[in-house]
Order: sequence, then structure tokens, then C-alpha cells
Amino acid sequence: MPADQATILAEVAEMLHAIRDHAGVDSEITMSTRFEDDLEMESIDVVSLAGRLQVRYGDTVNFAQFIAGLDLDSVRHLSVGQLVEYIAAALDEVGAPA
Repeated sequence: MPADQATILAEVAEMLHAIRDHAGVDSEITMSTRFEDDLEMESIDVVSLAGRLQVRYGDTVNFAQFIAGLDLDSVRHLSVGQLVEYIAAALDEVGAPA
């Protein structure tokens, strides 16, 4: 059964709000929301997100490996949707429910 991207988006958005709400980022997070441009994520925020993804998805979702596979320009323009699609694909690969 394919992973539900809407559910994954909601979970990732919840994580991002928990990380960034202190910075006044309280707008809706969508698939097109960009980490750097829209959320103004700093490196410490990315580390926090990686930790939250690890807790939620375990070893199935390796955020560091995902980022390592991107060039610098792609990392700078990374969208929430790209992360959601990666998580969904990783979950589908192992047959885990979303």
C-alpha cells in the first residue's frame, strides 16, 4: 500500500512548526514551502528536523543520506514536498505504513 503523502505532509508540518514557531513561522506549510526561503531554516533547525524524522520513522528515513545526495543548489531550494516524496518512497520501499 503506497504511503499517504497527505499524512506525511501533516506530520512533517507539525515537526517544522514545533521547530520554527519560536521564529514567528506560523503560516501553513505546503508541499511547495521551501526550507530556506519560506521557513528560514538554519543548520541547527535542520539537525532538529533530522532528529524528529529519526524518532518518527526510524532508520527507514535517513535525512542525512537524502541531503548528501543533493548538490548545494538543490539543498538551498529544497521544498517540503521533496522531503515528503522521499519519505513516502522510503516507506513504500520497505512496505511500512505511513
